Amino acid sequence: MQIKEMAERLQITARAIRFYEEKGLISPKKAEHSGYRLFSEEDVWRLQTIITLREVGMPIEDIRELLNRIDKEEESLLHYLEIQRSCMYDRWIELSRVIQTTEQMIGRIKQQKGIDPAALFELAEGNKRLRQMRNNWVDRWNFNQIADYYDISVNENKQGFYPYEDYELVLQEVVHATAPCPDEVGLDAGTGTGNLAKLFREKGVQMSAFDQAPQMLKQCQKKNPGMETKLGTFFAFPYFGGMFDFVVTSFALHHLTDDQKTLALAECKRVLKPGGRLVIADSMFADEEHRALHIRALLQAGRKEAVAEIEDEYYADRSKLVQNLQELGFRVQARQLTTYVHLIEAKLM
Repeated sequence: MQIKEMAERLQITARAIRFYEEKGLISPKKAEHSGYRLFSEEDVWRLQTIITLREVGMPIEDIRELLNRIDKEEESLLHYLEIQRSCMYDRWIELSRVIQTTEQMIGRIKQQKGIDPAALFELAEGNKRLRQMRNNWVDRWNFNQIADYYDISVNENKQGFYPYEDYELVLQEVVHATAPCPDEVGLDAGTGTGNLAKLFREKGVQMSAFDQAPQMLKQCQKKNPGMETKLGTFFAFPYFGGMFDFVVTSFALHHLTDDQKTLALAECKRVLKPGGRLVIADSMFADEEHRALHIRALLQAGRKEAVAEIEDEYYADRSKLVQNLQELGFRVQARQLTTYVHLIEAKLM
């Protein structure tokens, strides 16, 4: 078909088609005698893909790279769309916070009938700090690389320092504490290879799950065929608000700093329905005194490797987590399960 027919079929202008051709995204053949562009069904598919990706905000250069990878069968369109969705949720959450800050600024100006530069600067700086906290997270643990043998590492009987003590029992405790009903919908946040989500599905509960590591999600999908999984982060859950009856997370939050944990807890609240529940099983200490005593005992026993392992992570101060959750409107209970793992049960009031 010629360019006019292509434009009519896809409801775009011939000029737009020429633009994508100039950018090297499509390369229609030309008739030998007339020199007219001749578009094939493959060109139709590529243009439809380009238009769709532009609609969701993907830059031209990224589209070119994606199409090249698809041509070489190195990546799939689905994979890149999932990345794009995760980025859009991230921008949406950030924009929501900017809107909240702007509303607060407007409210203060109206209330004070004037401008207090110091107060407005404080609000702006607070928003900036939140953005920096979200952007400063780095996967120092290479989760994509360890995905294939993660389950072996958490289930082996390891000598010395072993934060995954009674791993299977801990996951069972999360299920028991959540007390799910078959008609409920749950979210496994930072699902990893999907072990916790699998236990809930075995009870007939509908689950969704997200993780920031694509290779972890591949392992999760193998165990949980048919379950919705998404790429996403703890700072921008890839879901709309009020979708879930409960959120669970295990052995994930200790990869976030204290400030980042606060953002993650707020995201848990955002996606919960009124009266929803949150259950956390993770590495933590009861409080800073408990941490200091434990570290001192390890050093006195000559176990410097254990101290190094703990300091490589961000084991929570349980008392601070409980306080953060209470400030978010949760009723909270907490208890210790193993040497390092504590269980927190929280319900929105």
